[in-house]
Amino acid sequence: SFGLRISEPWPPAYSYTAVAREAAASVSTQVDTQAPPLGFALAQLHGIYILAQAPDGLILVDMHAAHERTTYERMKAALGTGPIASQPLLVPAWIAVSSAEADLFEEHAATLSRAGLDIVRSGPASVQVRAVPAFLAPMDLEELVRRVGADLSADGATRGIEEALNEVLGTMACHGAVRAHRNLTVPEMNALLREMERTVRSDQCNHGRPTWTYVSLGDLDRMFLRGR
Repeated sequence: SFGLRISEPWPPAYSYTAVAREAAASVSTQVDTQAPPLGFALAQLHGIYILAQAPDGLILVDMHAAHERTTYERMKAALGTGPIASQPLLVPAWIAVSSAEADLFEEHAATLSRAGLDIVRSGPASVQVRAVPAFLAPMDLEELVRRVGADLSADGATRGIEEALNEVLGTMACHGAVRAHRNLTVPEMNALLREMERTVRSDQCNHGRPTWTYVSLGDLDRMFLRGR
């Protein structure tokens, strides 16, 4: 964290592009001494990293890892005020699972509902996904269901409901984060940088990997033997 407060939960009609447009209207394209901690985006590298210019150096951001963390923290903040808003699917998805997994989804339906997931048992070895959190991007529902099922079954009865719920949020944040090789506009990149600055623990993704690193001008000068 950069000592700033956690951002308010984003509205159900969350649109990353809309947030980017808002950020673009308020963010200067010129870097000066008042530049924010993570600077201003310059470009995207191989569809994976964001290059940002700070007043005294260069910042590189892993965009998927960073968006995963900000999404996770946003969902946790939203959950703190009540159930996460969900968006009904136009066509519910029927997914085959094992009978043991179907038992788990039936048992934890109320818990998943708090996380914005409406998953109900639809047969001895199948479930139906009827709604997902409103501010998540489209995702592979079958893979999501399998990952959530694994979260629910991990460690059996040794984990509490809240711990299992946090695992589910982490899985959804990972699936809802921007994917590698997706091209972002400069305003979208700046929107992500600003959201990172408002998010606690944004220096690490949910799996403990760093989300960004910093290279000072001094380091760059030494790398290129400037001043010698």
